[in-house]
Amino acid sequence: MSQQKQKAGTLNTAIDNFIKTTHNYWSGLFHCYEIEDFPRTNNDLEHAFGMLRHHQRRCTGRKVAPSSLVIRGSVKLACAIATKLHSFTASDLAQVNIVTWLELRSQLQKHHKARIEQYRFRRDPKGYLANLESRLL
Repeated sequence: MSQQKQKAGTLNTAIDNFIKTTHNYWSGLFHCYEIEDFPRTNNDLEHAFGMLRHHQRRCTGRKVAPSSLVIRGSVKLACAIATKLHSFTASDLAQVNIVTWLELRSQLQKHHKARIEQYRFRRDPKGYLANLESRLL
């Protein structure tokens, strides 16, 4: 773009801004090209998410994807893509680093607890507001 900038006419300043911005984010901008078989475009990513939602609806029998997809979606999506590319055996699964697995599990539990906390007001609005008032005073 910088080589053809003079042909842009009035868009010259926009191209300068685009070049400056992409230069700042360059190290992680095209990360998808470093990973083999990773979706390259938004359409491919949307297709991957849509496929996961579709399978989740089919598994549960619901018309919409379950709310657990919000909490465990990152793990479920990675598993769905990985199992599509490779069949895993028991020996493959036995080689998992336990420490990493426990860290991921605790992170997912934190997300789950945060999600549950969002419903406190709905269950008991008076108690929730009384608790807030006591904490503020």
